Amino acid sequence: MARLRKKACVALFLFTLFIFGTMMGLRTLKPSDGFSDLAPGLELMPVAGDRVDRRAVNQLVVSPAPRPISNTKIVFSNSGPDNGIFYDVHIFYYVWYGNPKMDGKYVHWDHVLVPHWDPKIAASYPKGRHTPPEDIGSSFYPELGPYSSRDPSVLESHMEQLGAAAAGVLVLSWYPPGMADDNGEPTEDLVPAIMDAAHRHSIKVSFHIQPYKGRTDRTVHDNIKYIIDKYGKHGAFYRFKSSTGKTLPLFYIYDSYLTPPEAWADLLTSSGSHSLRNTPYDGLFIALIVEERHKHDILSGGFDGMYTYFASNGFSFGSSHQNWKAIKTFCDVNNLMFVPSVGPGYIDTSIRPWNNHNTRNRVNGKYYETSLQAALMVRPEIVTITSFNEWHEGTQIERALPKKTVTRMYLDYLPHKPDLYLELTRKWAEQFNKEKEQWLM
Repeated sequence: MARLRKKACVALFLFTLFIFGTMMGLRTLKPSDGFSDLAPGLELMPVAGDRVDRRAVNQLVVSPAPRPISNTKIVFSNSGPDNGIFYDVHIFYYVWYGNPKMDGKYVHWDHVLVPHWDPKIAASYPKGRHTPPEDIGSSFYPELGPYSSRDPSVLESHMEQLGAAAAGVLVLSWYPPGMADDNGEPTEDLVPAIMDAAHRHSIKVSFHIQPYKGRTDRTVHDNIKYIIDKYGKHGAFYRFKSSTGKTLPLFYIYDSYLTPPEAWADLLTSSGSHSLRNTPYDGLFIALIVEERHKHDILSGGFDGMYTYFASNGFSFGSSHQNWKAIKTFCDVNNLMFVPSVGPGYIDTSIRPWNNHNTRNRVNGKYYETSLQAALMVRPEIVTITSFNEWHEGTQIERALPKKTVTRMYLDYLPHKPDLYLELTRKWAEQFNKEKEQWLM
């Protein structure tokens, strides 16, 4: 009997150890945010026969009085596929990369190691910058190598990959002429080539206006006018249908909270001092929600909706899946559009070595599928993907290859192929559009 008890204790100990290891492995999937209810790989349950009475939901929401519906508000209609791609799947895209062949030097691949703001913590981490091509500012290594965004063959490959992923709208990270981020070079002159390449593949282009130095509501007024005047007639220029049947361009405004809502209201409400409303430069303007209070600022600022951008579940109020239902309800009550952002994972320790607490492991695609299903559960009109090629933060779905150097061991998509995340994006884009057909019945 003693021997049997000993064997039973050993078996129990091994079973407990297995359970503990499994839970630690799933830690990055944020089970507290409802992972068990959003298990990846499960088919979505039919929703057409289980509609919620929105009037009942509205009574439970404490929010500012709803704005009157203006002619810029969106109407929830299926954008539909074209050539196997879907225009309600938008993906953030970056053109800040350069290499010696096309640009005379490496740009962004040699990213600086960003120091922590606390000098005591910063002292514990390495300094300097990366040295391509063997050492790049990313935890993954692109199939195309450290490429230049100016290379026509790279643009063609990217459009082919977007087509394979069924993502119909490329959301272009944009700076005004002559301006760039702190680690890059101006790229506005590259926009025509991007739009031409996109047009060849039936892909549309929207603009993601970045927080350049000196950005204000007045400079954004000038930016919108510039973009529409220069690119508005291009076949790849993206427009969305408004409630009056107009087709209006859609703009994402990154870090919109840096400008006070009163200033945005001067630009985005019909009574504003330099309003774009009811002019040839009107559009749909989508603000970034980071903190919970931002939803009220977005409403009073005259925006048409809000997006969450960050691919790290739990990083911010807006990027936390568990908050999306409440944000969507707030948006529905106030005639705003909620655009959740999903990503395949997050790891930026190649450029912020002290930021490992925000890493979200990919778990062979499970994290991505969990995020996608969380987005579809709130029945959005548009889903955004962070990102196609933000390699620094490890959110890319672009093809990556296994690579090992003398000093680096890069992450990869093994045991899957380099196009795993393109395939998963297509799978869920198709699922999204099937679900929307049911929602609209």
